[in-house]
Order: sequence, then C-alpha cells, then structure tokens
Amino acid sequence: MTFAPSRRRDRYSAVAILLHWLIGLSILAMIPMGWWMSDAIEQPETQALAYRVFQIHKSIGFLILALSVLRLVWRITHPVPALPAQMHGWERFAARATHVAFYALMIGLPLTGWAYVSSGWAVATDTPLAVPTSWLGLFGIPHLPFIENAGEAARRTIAYVAMGAHSKLAWGAIVLVVLHVGAALKHQFFDRDGVLAHMVPVLAHARVPLAHEPSAAAKWTEALAGIAFVVILGAATGIAARPAPLASETASQSAEVAASEVTIQAGSATAWTVDAAASSITFSGTHSGAPFTGKFNDWTADIRFDPNDLAGSTAIVTVRTASAETGDATKDGALKGAEWFNPAQFPEARFVANEFVALGGNRYEARGTLRIKSTSRSVTLPFTFDEASGTATVSGKVSVDRTELDLGMVSDAAAGWVSKMIEVEISVRAKKAA
Repeated sequence: MTFAPSRRRDRYSAVAILLHWLIGLSILAMIPMGWWMSDAIEQPETQALAYRVFQIHKSIGFLILALSVLRLVWRITHPVPALPAQMHGWERFAARATHVAFYALMIGLPLTGWAYVSSGWAVATDTPLAVPTSWLGLFGIPHLPFIENAGEAARRTIAYVAMGAHSKLAWGAIVLVVLHVGAALKHQFFDRDGVLAHMVPVLAHARVPLAHEPSAAAKWTEALAGIAFVVILGAATGIAARPAPLASETASQSAEVAASEVTIQAGSATAWTVDAAASSITFSGTHSGAPFTGKFNDWTADIRFDPNDLAGSTAIVTVRTASAETGDATKDGALKGAEWFNPAQFPEARFVANEFVALGGNRYEARGTLRIKSTSRSVTLPFTFDEASGTATVSGKVSVDRTELDLGMVSDAAAGWVSKMIEVEISVRAKKAA
C-alpha cells in the first residue's frame, strides 16, 4: 500500500473538475426539461413554450456531446487519482464500471437525440415533422445526412428506435446519477476517505492508503461492463420501440418548376425605381400559437404604374427566398428546407401583376399570379398609392394560404404548428425613372 506522493494523485486536474461539473449540471437540467416538454408540446396552451424549451434541450444536448468528447480525451491523456485501498474489490470495480457507463451515456444520449431530430419524424403524432436544429439560435447544426436522406419508412423506424433508446438511456442516467451521488456521500461521511475531495477542491484530503492501479485485464473488464449496461439498456428498448409498418408507401417524386410561368411585357405606364433601403416585404403568422414576423432581404421589382394608365400598368416582383429571415435560427433553417421555400431547387418566388383596378381615392388593387416553387395561385393585392414631387409611396397587405402554395405540407398540412394563413405586407418607396 502506498500514500499519494503528489497533489496530482489527490484530485483531478482543474480542467477535469470544470468539465465534470459543467456536464453534470447540464445533465441535471436536461432531465426535468425532457419530462416536461414531452407532455407540454401536445397541449395548445403550452405548445409555444415547449417548442422553445425543445430547442434549448437540443442545444444543451450538443453541448454535453462536445464537452463529453473533450472530457474523454482528457481522461485518456491524464492520470486520475487512485482509489482508497480500503475499498472492497467489488466497490472499485463498480466505481470504474460506473464511470465508463457515464461516458457511454454522455455520448449515447446526445447521439440518439441527434438521430431522432435528423429523422424528421414525430413519434408522439406518428407524422413527419422536419424541424431544423440550431445551437441556442446562434448557428445551425446539420442533421445526420444518412438519416435525413433516407426514405420515409426508414426515417420513421429510425425515429421510433432512436426515441425509445433516448428515453430509456435518460432513465439509465438517472439511476447512475443517484448511485454516483450516493456513493460520493458515503465516501465523504461514512468512509471519510477523501474520495469526494477529488472533485470538490474546497474539501480536505484524507491521508489514507491508496490502491495500486488495476491490471489491464481488470480495466478492460470494467470498461466492458459499463458499456454493456448502456448498450443493453438502449438497444433492447430501441428495438422494442420499432413502429408498425406503414399502411402504404408513397413513391417520392422530384419537383419540377411549373411550366405555366406567367410572362408579360412591360407596360406602357410610368416606370419607377425602387429605393431598396426604404422599402420592405415582410410576412407574419403564428407558430405554436405565438406570433412571428419575418422579412425578405433580397428582392427586386420592375414597376410600371400610372393611375391615369391602369391598362398599361404592370409589376413584376422577384424574391430570393433564401433571404427569408425571422431572427430565429431554427425557423430560418426550416424556411430553407425542402418542404418550405426550398431555395436550393427553387431560388426565386415571383409575383406578376398585369391588371390594376381603381377602388377610389388612393386605393387600388393589383391582380396577378404568385408563384412559389412549382405552385402558382391567383392573388389580389390591395394597396395605396401616394405621389409627391416624383416620389411614390406604396403600402399593401394580403393574406395567402400557405397550404395552397405547398409550404410545410409534409410536417404541418393541418396547420397544427404554423398558421395556415400568412400575411404578406409590402412597403415601397420609389422614384420616377429618368
């Protein structure tokens, strides 16, 4: 038996201690958060808050994953304090196996969560639900491509298996936390051997004999025991959570740009040059019962309008849909997804108006066609037009049915999350073209 020869043998390094408490507190915060949001997300009165909590939950999960990988690397490359020699052999075995199980859980839990959100399928409703992931709203985190790009039946199965494993691994984490805390308190108040001081720098160290390092065989046995606990718990539950097969399979179809693109010749009315800095196109609606607003940052307009020459008036507004912005990274990521604007395949939306009607005073209507992706719909935009000294001010507002424009129809065709009607508002300042 030997006594610790240096401070390094008395406690973990400062980096290891910091990572331990950051990860531990994060896990403790995640458990009640996960319980609450899984029920609250299905209640209309708490759905909006649960959605925000879900995004925080994912962000903390990725933080735990990153910190755990760092902690594992640090653990492999740095020695750890020896356990007291007075501990029974089975206690040392259990302590080391538990530590390995913790590492497996700290990495396995975020990975199963990542697999679940990458599947784009909601287990609670057994329906598609594509929700992008962002880290605390600061930047997007890509989904796992081999899952995201799989077929619908495969993604559905992955969602059930991943969520089944994720939930039971969370229960495994609770069990290990209780055992871990209980063992730490036992060492501190009953054994008085200073083990808790390894991770709590303010506690005094006990001068007790330390055990020799375990053999390589013992280390492998402890590691396999810890990993086996996590694998059996997660895999058995995940396999049991496989869903029933889909009643029918729908073959995927590639989208094509509509051949009915409306084209018109520029009208004979006065041409106007839009002041982009003083003009805007915004949109608004509700998400989970809470209002949201957004804007398009990149658009152009070819406007020919004269109240005295309505027959010769035309307007073509082209919007780069990738420029849609709400201020929420998750929502912005969703808008760029395939079931919403899909700018990768359809970079532009277009409104073409070739009929203008006077409503009296400064009020008018622009009647034309709105095309988003491969879908076109007739739209009538009421607006006001005021001119002074060659500068025109135009304001208009119209509500469009997103379901008619094939927006969000995979995950939210029934408008349970995003409102069916989206209000689009224009504010334009323009000068007569020279």
